Amino acid sequence: MFGKRHSKPQNRIDSLVGAETRVDGNLNFTGGLRVDGVVNGNVIAAPGKPSTLVLSEHGRINGEISVTHLVVNGSVEGPVHAADYLELQGKAKVVGDIYYKTLEIQLGAIVEGRLMHLAEAVSDKVVAFKLSGTESTNN
Repeated sequence: MFGKRHSKPQNRIDSLVGAETRVDGNLNFTGGLRVDGVVNGNVIAAPGKPSTLVLSEHGRINGEISVTHLVVNGSVEGPVHAADYLELQGKAKVVGDIYYKTLEIQLGAIVEGRLMHLAEAVSDKVVAFKLSGTESTNN
């Protein structure tokens, strides 16, 4: 709405956890992942690469999530890390702290935890200003 637009999640889904599927253990992925079933474990995208996780209305993740883009319409129990963009749709329920850069929340979404904005990287550059006309000379 204001300022620089965030990048939207990728349209391409490379992997699917189906509605009748239950995964017990951590799930590591690259690219796009859609979860319609249940994952009991952490869902972590490959670091340094763009990633999209879509959690459908019937999907559930019990564990930590760490991705670039995240769209949630199901339920999450655990901390959520969205490095770029997080969308909480109307039937989303998150129990845990959320770390995000850009956040979109639709009416009906529930968050039981803290919302923590990821600040832009602070520049280490130091700028020195030369003061003119304020220096005194002792002659």
